[in-house]
Amino acid sequence: MCKVIAMTAIKKKQTKQSEDSSQIAYQGIRRMIYAKELVAGQKIAYRDLAEKLDLSPTPIIQALKRLELLGFVSHETNRGFYMTPFSLKEVEEIYEMRELIEPSLVAATVQNIDKKGLADLKRALEAHLSAERDFYLKDRLFKNREFHLVLAGLSRKETQIRILRNLFDILFLKYSDLPRSSLVATDQEHQEIFDAVSLRSMDRAQTVLKNHVTNVKVQVLTSVRKMLAEQERSEF
Repeated sequence: MCKVIAMTAIKKKQTKQSEDSSQIAYQGIRRMIYAKELVAGQKIAYRDLAEKLDLSPTPIIQALKRLELLGFVSHETNRGFYMTPFSLKEVEEIYEMRELIEPSLVAATVQNIDKKGLADLKRALEAHLSAERDFYLKDRLFKNREFHLVLAGLSRKETQIRILRNLFDILFLKYSDLPRSSLVATDQEHQEIFDAVSLRSMDRAQTVLKNHVTNVKVQVLTSVRKMLAEQERSEF
């Protein structure tokens, strides 16, 4: 009996260690994507990753499969893992999903919000407004994401929040170098969203939020198309 208990304990410990290693690998690869050590379209040498992260190949492969499910990585039989390529279509679809999800959560946010929730949203707004504009652009992007996720989180719609978090992950990690919308316009629109929510004006909050996401989408896509056109001309 004691032997069975001991074996069970060993298996549980081994499982936990495997899960911990896989999570370490996952977070390590995410950091490499963020730092542009892994870029769109690049072939991934998982043994090199294992060496860099001081892990065995198994948790690296587990982490890559997880990232494949999230859209960061693709796997080709007999060829290995690759970072998924840059896709204007993917960027457009992400913003289209945001246009659908974020305004739809506002009704529940307005219904659920209390003093603590409003204070959390105000802190997220102020953190975004106070972020440096020039030298710490990624910090500002991070705080922009946090404002939107705090707003969505107040709805308590966990499934949609999880989807939205993944969309922001792709934008923040894979497409962080994309041209961005006007910072002044973003500041103003965030303030208007906060004001509408604080007044519990559902229709106003939905309208401003929808317009905000659409404005960002149009500006980003216009800038990217222009950038791609300039790259094509420079190749001739």
